Amino acid sequence: MKLLLIEDDPALVQALLPVLRGAGYAVETADNGVDGEFLGDELHPDLIVLDLGLPGKSGLDVLRSWRARANRVPVLILTARDAWHERVDGLKAGADDYLGKPFHTAELLARLEAIVRRHGGQASNELSWRGVTLDTERQQATTTDGRVLQLTAIEFRLLRYLMQHPHEVHSKTRLSEHVYEEEQQRDSNVLEVYINRLRQHFGKDFIETRRGQGYQLATEHSA
Repeated sequence: MKLLLIEDDPALVQALLPVLRGAGYAVETADNGVDGEFLGDELHPDLIVLDLGLPGKSGLDVLRSWRARANRVPVLILTARDAWHERVDGLKAGADDYLGKPFHTAELLARLEAIVRRHGGQASNELSWRGVTLDTERQQATTTDGRVLQLTAIEFRLLRYLMQHPHEVHSKTRLSEHVYEEEQQRDSNVLEVYINRLRQHFGKDFIETRRGQGYQLATEHSA
Protein backbone atom coordinates (compact mmCIF):
# COMPACT_ATOMS: atom_id res chain seq x y z
CA MET A 1 0.00 0.00 0.00
CA LYS A 2 1.48 3.32 -1.13
CA LEU A 3 1.45 6.11 1.48
CA LEU A 4 2.45 9.71 0.74
CA LEU A 5 3.78 11.64 3.73
CA ILE A 6 3.73 15.42 3.19
CA GLU A 7 5.57 17.01 6.11
CA ASP A 8 8.23 19.74 6.27
CA ASP A 9 9.74 18.76 9.63
CA PRO A 10 12.73 16.56 8.64
CA ALA A 11 13.13 15.16 12.16
CA LEU A 12 9.50 14.04 12.24
CA VAL A 13 9.79 12.51 8.77
CA GLN A 14 12.87 10.51 9.75
CA ALA A 15 11.13 9.32 12.90
CA LEU A 16 8.00 8.24 11.02
CA LEU A 17 9.60 6.49 8.05
CA PRO A 18 10.67 3.29 9.87
CA VAL A 19 7.39 3.19 11.76
CA LEU A 20 5.27 3.46 8.62
CA ARG A 21 7.42 1.02 6.68
CA GLY A 22 7.29 -1.41 9.57
CA ALA A 23 3.50 -1.22 9.42
CA GLY A 24 3.57 -2.34 5.79
CA TYR A 25 3.43 0.93 3.88
CA ALA A 26 5.58 1.85 0.90
CA VAL A 27 6.29 5.48 1.76
CA GLU A 28 6.99 8.47 -0.48
CA THR A 29 7.61 11.93 0.95
CA ALA A 30 7.32 15.63 0.10
CA ASP A 31 8.42 18.58 2.23
CA ASN A 32 6.27 21.33 0.70
CA GLY A 33 2.74 21.85 -0.54
CA VAL A 34 3.55 22.31 -4.22
CA ASP A 35 5.44 19.04 -4.58
CA GLY A 36 3.01 17.29 -2.27
CA GLU A 37 0.01 18.27 -4.36
CA PHE A 38 1.75 17.07 -7.55
CA LEU A 39 2.70 13.71 -6.02
CA GLY A 40 -0.80 13.23 -4.62
CA ASP A 41 -2.06 13.24 -8.20
CA GLU A 42 0.92 11.64 -9.95
CA LEU A 43 1.64 8.68 -7.66
CA HIS A 44 -1.98 7.62 -7.10
CA PRO A 45 -1.23 6.79 -3.44
CA ASP A 46 -3.60 4.69 -1.39
CA LEU A 47 -3.32 7.01 1.59
CA ILE A 48 -1.91 10.47 2.41
CA VAL A 49 -0.69 11.99 5.68
CA LEU A 50 -0.84 15.76 5.17
CA ASP A 51 0.58 18.45 7.42
CA LEU A 52 -1.41 21.68 7.19
CA GLY A 53 1.48 24.04 7.94
CA LEU A 54 3.50 23.57 4.76
CA PRO A 55 5.75 25.96 2.82
CA GLY A 56 4.88 26.77 -0.77
CA LYS A 57 1.20 25.98 -0.42
CA SER A 58 -0.77 25.24 2.72
CA GLY A 59 -2.00 21.74 3.35
CA LEU A 60 -5.57 22.99 3.43
CA ASP A 61 -5.24 24.54 -0.04
CA VAL A 62 -3.59 21.34 -1.30
CA LEU A 63 -6.49 19.26 0.00
CA ARG A 64 -9.06 21.60 -1.54
CA SER A 65 -7.27 21.41 -4.89
CA TRP A 66 -7.34 17.60 -4.84
CA ARG A 67 -11.01 17.47 -4.02
CA ALA A 68 -11.83 20.07 -6.68
CA ARG A 69 -10.20 17.74 -9.24
CA ALA A 70 -12.17 14.78 -7.86
CA ASN A 71 -9.05 13.21 -6.34
CA ARG A 72 -10.67 11.19 -3.54
CA VAL A 73 -7.53 9.68 -2.01
CA PRO A 74 -8.01 9.15 1.75
CA VAL A 75 -6.26 11.92 3.73
CA LEU A 76 -5.29 12.20 7.38
CA ILE A 77 -4.31 15.75 8.29
CA LEU A 78 -1.78 16.74 10.96
CA THR A 79 -2.51 19.92 12.89
CA ALA A 80 -1.28 21.82 15.92
CA ARG A 81 -3.13 20.33 18.88
CA ASP A 82 -4.75 23.63 19.88
CA ALA A 83 -5.75 24.67 16.35
CA TRP A 84 -9.32 23.40 16.52
CA HIS A 85 -10.35 25.63 13.62
CA GLU A 86 -7.78 23.89 11.38
CA ARG A 87 -9.29 20.52 12.22
CA VAL A 88 -12.78 21.78 11.40
CA ASP A 89 -11.62 23.40 8.14
CA GLY A 90 -9.72 20.26 7.17
CA LEU A 91 -12.68 17.97 7.72
CA LYS A 92 -14.95 20.33 5.78
CA ALA A 93 -12.43 20.38 2.94
CA GLY A 94 -12.62 16.60 2.62
CA ALA A 95 -10.13 15.11 5.08
CA ASP A 96 -10.97 11.66 6.42
CA ASP A 97 -9.45 12.18 9.86
CA TYR A 98 -7.05 14.40 11.76
CA LEU A 99 -4.35 14.07 14.39
CA GLY A 100 -2.97 16.83 16.58
CA LYS A 101 0.75 17.35 17.13
CA PRO A 102 2.53 16.05 19.10
CA PHE A 103 1.13 12.53 18.80
CA HIS A 104 1.97 8.93 19.60
CA THR A 105 2.92 6.87 16.58
CA ALA A 106 0.65 4.06 17.77
CA GLU A 107 -2.33 6.39 17.45
CA LEU A 108 -1.24 7.48 13.99
CA LEU A 109 -1.06 3.85 12.83
CA ALA A 110 -4.42 3.05 14.40
CA ARG A 111 -6.08 5.99 12.68
CA LEU A 112 -4.54 5.08 9.34
CA GLU A 113 -5.76 1.50 9.65
CA ALA A 114 -9.23 2.78 10.55
CA ILE A 115 -9.29 4.92 7.41
CA VAL A 116 -8.22 1.94 5.30
CA ARG A 117 -10.96 -0.21 6.85
CA ARG A 118 -13.65 2.41 6.24
CA HIS A 119 -12.70 2.89 2.62
CA GLY A 120 -12.51 -0.85 2.07
CA GLY A 121 -15.75 -1.60 3.88
CA GLN A 122 -13.94 -3.75 6.45
CA ALA A 123 -15.13 -4.28 9.99
CA SER A 124 -11.80 -5.54 11.34
CA ASN A 125 -8.07 -5.79 10.60
CA GLU A 126 -8.61 -9.09 8.79
CA LEU A 127 -8.98 -9.66 5.08
CA SER A 128 -10.26 -12.97 3.77
CA TRP A 129 -10.40 -14.57 0.32
CA ARG A 130 -11.15 -18.19 -0.55
CA GLY A 131 -10.24 -19.50 2.89
CA VAL A 132 -7.03 -17.44 3.24
CA THR A 133 -7.02 -14.84 6.02
CA LEU A 134 -4.64 -11.89 6.34
CA ASP A 135 -4.14 -10.16 9.69
CA THR A 136 -3.04 -6.68 8.59
CA GLU A 137 -1.96 -5.68 12.09
CA ARG A 138 0.34 -8.66 12.68
CA GLN A 139 1.23 -9.05 8.99
CA GLN A 140 0.40 -12.75 9.27
CA ALA A 141 -1.57 -14.94 6.92
CA THR A 142 -3.49 -18.11 7.72
CA THR A 143 -3.75 -20.73 5.00
CA THR A 144 -6.79 -22.83 4.21
CA ASP A 145 -5.34 -25.69 6.27
CA GLY A 146 -4.72 -23.48 9.31
CA ARG A 147 -1.00 -22.76 8.96
CA VAL A 148 0.05 -19.31 10.18
CA LEU A 149 2.68 -17.58 8.04
CA GLN A 150 4.76 -14.55 8.97
CA LEU A 151 5.09 -12.68 5.68
CA THR A 152 8.02 -10.64 4.45
CA ALA A 153 7.42 -6.91 3.90
CA ILE A 154 6.93 -7.23 0.13
CA GLU A 155 4.81 -10.38 0.43
CA PHE A 156 2.57 -8.57 2.90
CA ARG A 157 2.19 -5.43 0.79
CA LEU A 158 1.44 -7.47 -2.32
CA LEU A 159 -1.06 -9.81 -0.67
CA ARG A 160 -2.82 -6.96 1.13
CA TYR A 161 -3.23 -4.99 -2.08
CA LEU A 162 -4.56 -7.99 -3.99
CA MET A 163 -6.99 -8.88 -1.20
CA GLN A 164 -8.20 -5.29 -0.95
CA HIS A 165 -9.02 -5.36 -4.68
CA PRO A 166 -9.87 -9.03 -5.33
CA HIS A 167 -12.16 -8.49 -8.32
CA GLU A 168 -9.74 -6.38 -10.32
CA VAL A 169 -7.03 -7.38 -12.78
CA HIS A 170 -3.73 -5.68 -11.87
CA SER A 171 -0.93 -4.98 -14.30
CA LYS A 172 2.66 -5.46 -13.19
CA THR A 173 3.14 -1.70 -13.34
CA ARG A 174 0.17 -1.03 -11.09
CA LEU A 175 1.23 -3.62 -8.54
CA SER A 176 4.77 -2.26 -8.51
CA GLU A 177 3.51 1.28 -7.89
CA HIS A 178 1.59 0.18 -4.81
CA VAL A 179 4.14 -2.28 -3.43
CA TYR A 180 7.50 -0.61 -3.99
CA GLU A 181 8.91 2.79 -3.12
CA GLU A 182 10.34 4.94 -5.91
CA GLU A 183 13.98 4.12 -5.22
CA GLN A 184 13.37 0.39 -5.01
CA GLN A 185 13.87 -1.95 -7.92
CA ARG A 186 10.73 -2.51 -9.95
CA ASP A 187 11.93 -5.16 -12.36
CA SER A 188 8.97 -7.20 -13.49
CA ASN A 189 10.85 -10.43 -12.91
CA VAL A 190 11.26 -9.50 -9.24
CA LEU A 191 7.52 -8.97 -8.92
CA GLU A 192 6.91 -12.37 -10.49
CA VAL A 193 9.13 -13.91 -7.81
CA TYR A 194 6.83 -12.58 -5.11
CA ILE A 195 3.72 -13.66 -7.00
CA ASN A 196 5.16 -17.17 -7.13
CA ARG A 197 5.99 -17.05 -3.41
CA LEU A 198 2.36 -16.28 -2.62
CA ARG A 199 1.29 -19.16 -4.87
CA GLN A 200 3.63 -21.45 -2.95
CA HIS A 201 2.04 -20.32 0.30
CA PHE A 202 -1.62 -20.50 -0.75
CA GLY A 203 -1.80 -22.72 -3.83
CA LYS A 204 -0.82 -22.20 -7.44
CA ASP A 205 -4.41 -21.39 -8.37
CA PHE A 206 -4.80 -18.67 -5.70
CA ILE A 207 -3.51 -15.97 -8.08
CA GLU A 208 -4.41 -16.16 -11.76
CA THR A 209 -2.26 -14.82 -14.58
CA ARG A 210 -4.32 -12.92 -17.15
CA ARG A 211 -2.16 -13.02 -20.25
CA GLY A 212 -1.37 -9.55 -21.52
CA GLN A 213 -3.16 -7.94 -18.59
CA GLY A 214 -1.60 -8.96 -15.28
CA TYR A 215 -2.76 -10.79 -12.18
CA GLN A 216 -5.99 -11.33 -10.28
CA LEU A 217 -7.02 -13.34 -7.26
CA ALA A 218 -8.86 -16.40 -8.46
CA THR A 219 -12.63 -16.27 -8.07
CA GLU A 220 -14.75 -19.13 -6.85
CA HIS A 221 -16.13 -19.47 -10.37
CA SER A 222 -12.71 -19.67 -12.03
CA ALA A 223 -11.48 -22.14 -9.43
